[in-house]
Order: sequence, then C-alpha cells, then structure tokens
Amino acid sequence: MRNTKRIKELKKNVDVSREYTLTEAVKALQESSKVKFVESLDCAMRLGVDPRHADQMVRGTVSLPNGTGKEVKVLVIAKEPRSQEALEAGADYAGFEEYLEKIKGGWADIDVVIATPDSMSELGKLGKILGPKGLMPNPKSGTVTNDVAKAVTEVKAGKIEFRVDKTGIINTSIGKLNFETDKLVENAQAFINTIIKLKPSTAKGQYVKSLFLSSSMGPGLRISKDEIPVR
Repeated sequence: MRNTKRIKELKKNVDVSREYTLTEAVKALQESSKVKFVESLDCAMRLGVDPRHADQMVRGTVSLPNGTGKEVKVLVIAKEPRSQEALEAGADYAGFEEYLEKIKGGWADIDVVIATPDSMSELGKLGKILGPKGLMPNPKSGTVTNDVAKAVTEVKAGKIEFRVDKTGIINTSIGKLNFETDKLVENAQAFINTIIKLKPSTAKGQYVKSLFLSSSMGPGLRISKDEIPVR
C-alpha cells in the first residue's frame, strides 16, 4: 500500500509521457524524491549496437567532473613497492598473496580492483570469482597498470567503468540527488559525450535509440534527442 501511495504521489509531480531536457529531468527527480535516504541518479542509454560482435562492444571509463557521491572501496593487487604506493594514494586495501587468498575464500567487500600487469597471471586464475561480480581488472578500463597511484586517485575522484549489456543498454549511476542540479547535469553530459565518442564504426543506423534519467526509487524520464550530441 505504501508503494502504491508513493507511486501515485510521484505521478503528480512528473509526467513520464513527455520528453525532458537534462536540467528539467534532474530537477523533477530531485523535487519528487520522498524516500528517507539519498537516492542515486542513474543514466540509461539504449544503443543501436549488437554486443555479440566484438567490434560493437561499447565499453570504457569516464571521469565524472563532480564525482559519484559514493565512497568507493578500492583493492590493489600488487607487490611492493607498488602496494605501498597504492595505500599512500588512498587505496583501502593493497597487497598480493594475502588478498588473493581472501578472494579465494569468498571475500568481496570492495567496489573496484586494480592490478599491476605482473600480478595478472595469478589474479587471472580467479576470473570465475571476480568476473561475475564485475571486479576483474582490465587494461581497457585502466585498472591494469603499473601507475597504481594514478589509477587509485582517478577512481576515488569519480572515474567509473561502463559496459553495454547483451540487450544493447548501458546503465550506470552518475551521482547523488543531493548534488547541485548543474553538477548532476555536468556529470550526465560527460557520460553521454563519452558514449557518443565510442560509437563503433561498424554500428549502422541510429546509434542512441533512447536516453533516460531516473533515481533509485523514482520513474525513468525520457531525455529529448536534442540533448544528445550528433556524431
């Protein structure tokens, strides 16, 4: 019953049948949020790609200019002195064999794993554990690197990784609703522009089929195509 009342109240404040500008959508979601926690702002893009083909797999990273508002727990798999460099840069955990054993034992209280190239031969053996959780480091996302200090700093500052799913959708959180409206719009623009730049040369027809902004517990609001850069 509470959910029904909440949804009815939401419908009074937003019109899911219309198209919004980014600013309008962010403001509407902020004003309609009535839950007792700070909701995330999520961005979902349906792309005209076929992820079954490797040359149409859209994936990468983007550094959100105003961060995510989320405390990200970072583990760095590296030997000394890299592990110490990672800790000094702000990593929550850093080491080698002890953390490989913890992962084997089921430990996963982390959001991002960064690894040095020379540690990947051992870490790769844990692919069946880390892969399904989206934690396996990858050179394309900048999480396999010798410059672990830089990678840690970027992740802590708001660098996020994204990847199109098998249905052609990319969905990720781009901030918290208690951010200033213009800061959330800046984050959304940075994310959208990055996806546009990654358009595969083999993708035919309309690239961005739809774009929605939503809050954790709120409705999805369709964004006007005028807000989407053309490439």
